[in-house]
Amino acid sequence: MTTAKIAVLSGDGIGPEVTGQAISVLQKVASKFGHEFSFEDGLIGGIAIDQTGSALPDETLRLCEGASAILLGAVGGPKWDNPTAPVRPEQGLLRIRKHFELFANLRPVKAYPALAQHTPLKTELLEGVDMLFVRELTGGIYFGQRQEQGDGDTAYDTELYTVGEVERVAHIAFRAAQGRRGKVSSVDKANVLAAMRLWRRTVVNVHEDYSDVTLEHVLVDACAMHLITRPASFDVLVASNLFGDILSDEASVLAGSLGMLPSASLGSGTMGLYEPVHGSAPDIAGQDKANPTGAILSAAMLLRYSLGLEAEARAVEAAVEQALGAEAYTADIAPRGGSSVSTTEFGQTVINYL
Repeated sequence: MTTAKIAVLSGDGIGPEVTGQAISVLQKVASKFGHEFSFEDGLIGGIAIDQTGSALPDETLRLCEGASAILLGAVGGPKWDNPTAPVRPEQGLLRIRKHFELFANLRPVKAYPALAQHTPLKTELLEGVDMLFVRELTGGIYFGQRQEQGDGDTAYDTELYTVGEVERVAHIAFRAAQGRRGKVSSVDKANVLAAMRLWRRTVVNVHEDYSDVTLEHVLVDACAMHLITRPASFDVLVASNLFGDILSDEASVLAGSLGMLPSASLGSGTMGLYEPVHGSAPDIAGQDKANPTGAILSAAMLLRYSLGLEAEARAVEAAVEQALGAEAYTADIAPRGGSSVSTTEFGQTVINYL
């Protein structure tokens, strides 16, 4: 039996709704496989700002420090959408990643046959699409030196990487490829940017430790095109913070909706933060319409990476695929004019298959 305490940071908008379904699935896993999971709530994002004045209160950090893993919903919304505000919801997310040194963000993207007709791409392009983005998460332009001269004419953000930062995320990518199809595509802009030349040089050096993995270098603009024209050619993609953020969102169309994608933010230990890739979708919050697939699959990644429960993770993933195969479609993936299920109904369908 595995015993685990999971910190639940539901956040804003649809966060509580999709996170609630992920918790229900984890509770079903615990009862089915004989584990004991406990869940404790904490504040993050806009709701935390409203209640405490901080996007990540110290109390939330203490809760997470005592947990086996963190399950996150989403942060932000129009209420806090002021880029000049001194405290913003996304600051909580950046701070928690930095605090726990969660330097690698894993985002799997899979094309489900049941949803092939709902994507904007030709069906034949989606055959065999199963890729994993490994995004560097605590360096690069999001954390580099920056300055904005008020309402003046100058502003800058600095793309900065060290060899050590690139090495550690590259190792994760190569190890992941060893358990998959044995190919890493390193995304950069080495023909223009000095930081990306360091990135490429470092990835090449790390590759020397993984003779069983094939390495290719892909310029970011070419990668953006290839994701749409030949997506099945990719296995593991490793990219900087900015490039990984943009490209993995682009790849969401391959799965049918941004609501389908999970993610895991990992460091050097077993502690991880698990969250769907999508945002807080305030326009549908509280309507039981949101797609909880990304949150449920994030819970599966929590089982795999933080708790070491591979069979349980696979069971959740299989149940999600069965639910989709049974045409349990939330509104974002339902065929035009067709029927859809609610957030709660989709979660229950997954539990039934479990």
